[in-house]
Amino acid sequence: MIEGSRTFSSVNGFHGACQDFERPSSYFLHSDEPAVLLGGDTAPNPGEYLLSALAACVTTSLVYHAAAKGITIQEIESKVEGDVDLQGFLNIDPKVRKGFQNIRMSFAIRADVSDEQIQELVAVGTGFSPAFDTLTMGVPIAVKAERMEARQRAGAA
Repeated sequence: MIEGSRTFSSVNGFHGACQDFERPSSYFLHSDEPAVLLGGDTAPNPGEYLLSALAACVTTSLVYHAAAKGITIQEIESKVEGDVDLQGFLNIDPKVRKGFQNIRMSFAIRADVSDEQIQELVAVGTGFSPAFDTLTMGVPIAVKAERMEARQRAGAA
């Protein structure tokens, strides 16, 4: 965390196709919260990153699978919206979910195919999207915490 609600993350390596990959340089992501949540509104908040990642993943899956079927997409617009009731996050009402209560996705697609084929492309996009699968099916998350000093000592050894 940088200050207040501002955070900074770096992304580099990943594991895929049974091997580890390192990028030539890291990507850096900043996040913040809007002023209503006492943030500085200097960057997207984590929920906005989540929705953006979902849109990017489903759209990419849709386009890749269309190309594999020989379908050319001239243009595509993806829109994702989510509803959050801040009473849950702020613990005002413990019965209210802390995360998104609803997420809506919509696509506008320009391609020389039928309306039925457009619906099939969207179904394939959601069906093969790792982000869509993770959000709709859930996944166990392991969490651990340690003192910063212990971590720094381990890195120096």
